[in-house]
Amino acid sequence: MSQPNILFLMTDQQRWDALGCTGGWVNTPNLDRIAGQGVLFSRCITNSPVCISARLSLATGLYPHNTGVWNNMNHTLNPKTPTWMQAVRSAGYRTSLFGKTHLHPHSGDLRDREGLMQAYGLDDVNEIGGPRASARVLSHMTADWEQKGLWETYRADYAERFGNKPHVVRPSVLGLENYADVYIGQQAKNYLEAYQWDQPWFCWVSFGGPHEPWDTPEPYASMYHAEDMPPPIQPPSMDGLDLPQNCLDRRLKNGPKPAISPQEARNLRVDYAGNVTLIDDQIGQILDTIEARGELDNTVIAFVSDHGEMNGDYGLIYKSNFLNGAVRVPLIVRTPETAIADLPNRICDSPVEWIDIGPTLVELANSTINYRQYGKSLSLVLNDPDTDHRTEAISELEGEIMLLDREWKIALNSEGAPYLLFDIQRDPNEVNNLVTAPEMQETVSRLRLRILERLRQTRTQK
Repeated sequence: MSQPNILFLMTDQQRWDALGCTGGWVNTPNLDRIAGQGVLFSRCITNSPVCISARLSLATGLYPHNTGVWNNMNHTLNPKTPTWMQAVRSAGYRTSLFGKTHLHPHSGDLRDREGLMQAYGLDDVNEIGGPRASARVLSHMTADWEQKGLWETYRADYAERFGNKPHVVRPSVLGLENYADVYIGQQAKNYLEAYQWDQPWFCWVSFGGPHEPWDTPEPYASMYHAEDMPPPIQPPSMDGLDLPQNCLDRRLKNGPKPAISPQEARNLRVDYAGNVTLIDDQIGQILDTIEARGELDNTVIAFVSDHGEMNGDYGLIYKSNFLNGAVRVPLIVRTPETAIADLPNRICDSPVEWIDIGPTLVELANSTINYRQYGKSLSLVLNDPDTDHRTEAISELEGEIMLLDREWKIALNSEGAPYLLFDIQRDPNEVNNLVTAPEMQETVSRLRLRILERLRQTRTQK
């Protein structure tokens, strides 16, 4: 069989459980179909629960402690830095990008940076900013909004939302046709319909949703009902634990103003679920296009999100912590081989890191990575989902680090002091922090040493 085409689907701020096949409260028939023909990774952890540091790690295979980018700071990926996208292109692919990368600051006119994106390994580029940036950043999409007289309306709506309360829920003023996720889906679909190059294609479709604001357009905004949404996880009392200073404590103390009620949290999830289903429908149209070209049987499909969204869990919105809602992301990989294989199990419960995606796609493109990075190809797991891919996965934020294995989650603050310990088998909602329990101190010490060993093993950047 010839080299497979590669469709890389990515969302922004999608929780691990916001799929039909993982949480059951969102309808995603197209992504469920991909999972049914591939492998679903139930414990995929983003390497940083914020956009810029996570996306930089994805592109380079390096951790925040290698890159020095620990949060959403202004940073431009050096065009001389090797990336897995370059390795895919070097394997003979025509590479393309539709949507958000955030590998450089969202400012000015993104169309002026197509040369930078090409240096990163992407030939054909239609890049957008995220929902916040699109209120100020020029792109092909916002130029289209401006021509239609919609950009100023979008800006005014955005300013009012955040002048009111950050978690306001109402449909977008753009309407369905001009909504960013529809724009990106249609641009990718049209590109693939017209694709005539002799090379196999690699197409990265990077949706800006379901990232806030909660502005899903109709008819998706009214597709779900609050009473059908899972209730938010309530924050446990941390009184008396005498925890060291940490990011989560700061987030809890400086949470949304006004505070989010349980009913408001369900309303957030109604809108959020609608956005996820909208994206799933766009993915369905892309899959139909590939099938109409007669190429679906020879196409690799990977789906992932950069980090999650709390959506009212712990009384929080957004991300920037190590709890499940923020750090755990959906990951599906489907290949021509898995689509026809009779796999006894299509779910991998081994810890997986989001930087494992790049090496996986390079290997599936029949190429190799020849620079130092720390992602690990998932190819063995695709043949046998019961394989132990990693013993643990790590994530980093603002100098802090988290480790997750099959039994435990532990987090250290920027001084190396433990402040979270969850027994993820007995406490999947992460409401019983055991880090100060006397009987857990041997476990805390053992896991802390494992973190230090991971840092030692990966401290060098080439």
